[in-house]
Amino acid sequence: SRAHPQVLRYSALGLGIFYGFYHQRTISSTQKTAAAQRNYQHKQQLIDQAKEAYAKSKQPASAVAASTTTMNQDPNDPKFDLEDYLNALAKAEP
Repeated sequence: SRAHPQVLRYSALGLGIFYGFYHQRTISSTQKTAAAQRNYQHKQQLIDQAKEAYAKSKQPASAVAASTTTMNQDPNDPKFDLEDYLNALAKAEP
């Protein structure tokens, strides 16, 4: 005997609703994961900036002034001297 067309319709409708619910949960989960990842990266960036600011504040003022005023730090400048730059970095580090 043949199944009623109504049974097939409601079965298809039920499966469609189930699939839609499952698919929406998957999309929502993916979006939550992406938002959490962006939030983590933002916090990590803030932590890195704070570490750099702390390191700059703890660096002696004379070393900062000497390294920034007497040396060309732009590598695209034709007068840039890599050896002087590396020597200044070596002197600045304890």
